[in-house]
Amino acid sequence: MKKKRILVPVDFSQHSEYALEVAAALAKKKDSEIIVLHMLGLSEAMFTKDEAQEFMEATYFMRLAKKRFGTFLDKPYLDGIVVKEMIQNYKVFGEINQVAQEQDAYLIVMGSHGTAGLSEIFVGSNTEKVVRTSEVPVLVVKERKPNFEIKKMVFASDFKNKGLLTFREAKRFADYFGAEFHPIFINLPGDNYLSTKDADHRINGFLEKLGLKMPVNIYNDYSVEKGVLNYGQEINADVVGVATHGRKGLAHFFMGSIAEDMANHSNTPVITFKI
Repeated sequence: MKKKRILVPVDFSQHSEYALEVAAALAKKKDSEIIVLHMLGLSEAMFTKDEAQEFMEATYFMRLAKKRFGTFLDKPYLDGIVVKEMIQNYKVFGEINQVAQEQDAYLIVMGSHGTAGLSEIFVGSNTEKVVRTSEVPVLVVKERKPNFEIKKMVFASDFKNKGLLTFREAKRFADYFGAEFHPIFINLPGDNYLSTKDADHRINGFLEKLGLKMPVNIYNDYSVEKGVLNYGQEINADVVGVATHGRKGLAHFFMGSIAEDMANHSNTPVITFKI
């Protein structure tokens, strides 16, 4: 991982500050720059006006955003970090992925309210739209994490072939930050249940294809989301990693009241890697 930039999309909210502080801690550890991106989201109606009025209004909003940057970025935890400001208008949230690619960012850090659990964090929210479209890993922060470090990272996988490259990327990410990597297979009841022998066979075959040897925890629970969060809490993980399909976001991982209840009691940041 040679890239040295972290992208932080902000709306100047408190949760954006949480994301910025986490990004600052990671940037200091890896000597990275931070790109702080504010997406104006000006309405299409504005662009139906004459050019002179359009220019004046766009200039006004740009100046307003730059003024807000001055206060927002006046934080002691940013001392010694190269911070660059970007202001853009967006049409779709997928454009954040484009910015990340253009800026050669290796990570996107975003804040989320998460007041109703993971279904609100990801499903149908702006953060979920970024997660769904991003080719770059997205770290979602729900609460303030001063002096944040990634010492232990859990990564959930079903250990099927489609997840090979994603697993490798997650492992490299953990290695980049010098973190313990804790892969986990959530064994579910019903049709998806695997015996210990069958689970070991699938996991060992998966790791062999990657040329890796490492212990994998087989954790029995009633849902993927509950198992991941329970295990993360048990080992005091700093971050929990999951894979996401671009077309579905995380809806297939985080659905239902149990997931929401668990997320409401979990302060662990979540990082997503696109399959």
